[in-house]
Amino acid sequence: MATPGYGKQSAPEQRPRSASDFTHLPAREAYLASLIDRLPDGAAMDVKTLAVLQPHYGQMACRTVLNNLSAAGHLRRVRERLNSKDCRWVFRTYFSRTPRSDAWWNHFLATGETSTENAPDPPKERTLNRTSPASAAYAALAGLGLADARLALSAADCADLEPLAAEWLARGATPALFTAALTAGLPTPVHSPVALTRRRLIDKLPPERPAPAAQAAQPVRVPECTDCRTPCRPQALLGGLCRACRSPGGVSRAAPPVRHLSPAAVRRHAARVRQAMSAGSTAPRS
Repeated sequence: MATPGYGKQSAPEQRPRSASDFTHLPAREAYLASLIDRLPDGAAMDVKTLAVLQPHYGQMACRTVLNNLSAAGHLRRVRERLNSKDCRWVFRTYFSRTPRSDAWWNHFLATGETSTENAPDPPKERTLNRTSPASAAYAALAGLGLADARLALSAADCADLEPLAAEWLARGATPALFTAALTAGLPTPVHSPVALTRRRLIDKLPPERPAPAAQAAQPVRVPECTDCRTPCRPQALLGGLCRACRSPGGVSRAAPPVRHLSPAAVRRHAARVRQAMSAGSTAPRS
């Protein structure tokens, strides 16, 4: 197992295990993918550990396999900050037996939520006998006359006052509170129910509700190149690999390019070396 907080993390919403999970991969990649798939979350899955866990492939082969699994959409490596209150980072490898596209991985690593690409459309809900905030406001106005006949409003009055009443409900007023506030202390008689109701809707409008406390920030995830572990923008990674690591025939970052001398240059250097050695052997000794 890796240090707590590190190691393998299973991606969400994977298919159930089956015998055909990795049949689209070459034999070596399918073998190690099956091994990784059965490791528990939190298990170490670096190349050294994978080479020790099985007898068939060494560290270089395991590194190549991880790169190929990344390109096939089965894994991504990230640096992830645990929370916004400290600067502790962990290094995790998300693994999915279900191959995912770059767009799915980018969306998941950025938001922590799974992408809805290719998802079936959700069933449409029936809207019968359901009320919107506007119709709820209309009903609250129509109920004033039942609570106190002095505020009996016509249908046209309710439609005219509906936007003001909807603002009350949007600010958290319940129908009971709405009715109590508008019918309290009514004068006798009420000459114009609609004018008095309009005046009270404006004058007694409740304050806006305070904004809800900010939710805890989602962990910050910085994708890494699967091969060289360089932090990259998600858009710079294709198959989890940076541009330098996925370029065919690319030169390793660890070593400078080797310069090959021509045969003529080699002969010239050899002649100068022989001449220097000959001159040194014939020099008089003190």
